[in-house]
Amino acid sequence: MTNPGKAVFLSYASQDAEAAQNLCNALRAAGIEVWFDQSELRGGDAWDHKIRREIRDCALFIPIVSRHTQERLEGYFRHEWKLAIERTHRMAEQKPFLVPVVVDGTRDQEAFVPDAFRAVQWTRLPAGETPPAFVEHVQRLLSAELSPFNSASGGTSAIREPISSTRRSTPVLLAIVAVVVCGALAYFMADRSWLSKHTPAEKPVAAAAPASTPAMPTIPERSVAVLPFVDMSEKRDQEYLSDGLSEELIDKLTNAADLKVIARTSSFQFKGKNEDIRTIGQRLGVANLLEGSVRKSGNALRITVQLVRANTGYHVWSETYDRNAGDIFKVQDEIAAAVLQALKASLLRGSTSTPTGTRNLEAYNLYLQAHAIYEHGDTAPEYKTAIEYMRRAVEADPDYAQAWAQLSDALSEQGENGYVPLDSVRRESRRAAERALELAPDLADAHVSMARFLIVDDLNLPGGEREVRRALELEPNNQWALGWAGTVAFMRGNFLGAETLLQKSIVSDPINPWRYHDLAQNYYFSGNYSEAMNTFHKVLDLVPSISDKHIFPGTVMLAQGKAQSALREIDRESDEKVRLGCNCRALALDALGRKVEADSALTYLIRNHSEEGAYGIGVVYASRRNLDEAFNWFERAFQQHDSDLLNAKVDPLLKNVQSDSRFKALLRKLGLLGEAP
Repeated sequence: MTNPGKAVFLSYASQDAEAAQNLCNALRAAGIEVWFDQSELRGGDAWDHKIRREIRDCALFIPIVSRHTQERLEGYFRHEWKLAIERTHRMAEQKPFLVPVVVDGTRDQEAFVPDAFRAVQWTRLPAGETPPAFVEHVQRLLSAELSPFNSASGGTSAIREPISSTRRSTPVLLAIVAVVVCGALAYFMADRSWLSKHTPAEKPVAAAAPASTPAMPTIPERSVAVLPFVDMSEKRDQEYLSDGLSEELIDKLTNAADLKVIARTSSFQFKGKNEDIRTIGQRLGVANLLEGSVRKSGNALRITVQLVRANTGYHVWSETYDRNAGDIFKVQDEIAAAVLQALKASLLRGSTSTPTGTRNLEAYNLYLQAHAIYEHGDTAPEYKTAIEYMRRAVEADPDYAQAWAQLSDALSEQGENGYVPLDSVRRESRRAAERALELAPDLADAHVSMARFLIVDDLNLPGGEREVRRALELEPNNQWALGWAGTVAFMRGNFLGAETLLQKSIVSDPINPWRYHDLAQNYYFSGNYSEAMNTFHKVLDLVPSISDKHIFPGTVMLAQGKAQSALREIDRESDEKVRLGCNCRALALDALGRKVEADSALTYLIRNHSEEGAYGIGVVYASRRNLDEAFNWFERAFQQHDSDLLNAKVDPLLKNVQSDSRFKALLRKLGLLGEAP
């Protein structure tokens, strides 16, 4: 687009190309710039990036609705619709953007469209025939002189059919009355769906056509995010304490039934950033924010806390605690209780669970320091230091269950990342997880740690699945348990169940890139390659420097049969170890008939990655139909506890071996056949 700020994006099903062309011609004749694709390209990296850019930059988005969109429950146009709706979340309510058009007799009440489309009025243009009144209306919407308060006013009402309000007018009126008469009842109206929803906000309008208003996602009243507390100490050397206090409050509030609490990974994304309160609330999907500061001088501790309404900035409650540093546990309990009271805790069923932490200040400080290093570290020395602090924490308090669980996780990751031989830490990792469960059998995180060990380090999928199930029984919204449950589901081939679980984990942790990464993998294994790439782009938005930035897209292209594009994408990876260590590079070279280079790539894998990448090497032999060698490497992967082997049942690159009897035996040994335990 030469002038995207004045351009219109037309989104349509391929069967409606003629109607879209008619509409496009009418708009262009009036000097309106229109993005109107007439090619057959769908998906692919370059094309997808271009579509994203055009939808991001256009001034108006016109989705064309018809019987063809009704008949196609899957289609690239639906991807475009999602991108447009995602953009509306960043817009002011008064800004016009969505302008739905119906080109046949499809009834808007019955159309399979996003709820955001229903929040605005539609235009009927049979077969795309476009009268001057509609063109004038679009010109007014594009005009820079439009007032944001009457932006959709104009003379097109004669050709527009208002949305029927039969199904919504009564509930909306009742909702208004309920808010006026008894605002507290809103707590019982909170959305408890696993997936985020968009509910149209209906307002009184003038006789002229109403504004094109994007629907906003429903935000439960009983929702809160604990932002990282600020270290205000003179030397700024108490960050581990301020972070730890925030995390402890998250844990305590999470145990309150029917209260949506955002996970640490997402709320800590705003650490050190001067973001507007309203922006943070919208991005995290919460009605309330808890923020504060910690100031330590000698042994004196001052903690200031305030609870704020995200949409208004109104201070619901604030308090300052002056305590001795040894009273940190008491302060945490006091703050959590006060926050629950401020959030009308009397309306929340249940109460906080019994603490599973420690009352030993030395152990607690060591745990906080270990946790701070562990969460931010990604190098071998950082892992080593964090583990040393965790070991000291459990030495100071051998009954500190949370520290034992964290120690198990850190040891596992240390081995998985190749910083130490996995065999050297496997026994201690198991013992730490078992100790956490002995001390606190009702601690969800302890079951998650055991599940992680059993699945990743022990290849005991049924055992790990039982632990995940128990963790979710104890804490249904534990985002780590949800993530593992989703991963196990797609390993078994239950892609719909996996999507539901992973989407639920995203609701609890909406800007955690790894939750989107898991979801992208689910789409990849299910064969939904376009959605896999769409979701992976969300990962890149959050972590542009992710290690498989080019590897995952290249793998998707290879599964689509686009070997040349896959190789080109993989070779864009700047880290030589990552690039050459990718087995898909050898697969792409094989597919292109470049045998000498493919053999060289395979030799590199065998020489440098046979100890931790046996499964990937087996996949290369499987693609070459050298099945004996492939199964030798799969057996080696099993002996080495290579967790990638658990993807064998759903791996699209293993089609050559699926009919072999040895493959079924392998799946049975991995616990991937039959029903879940």
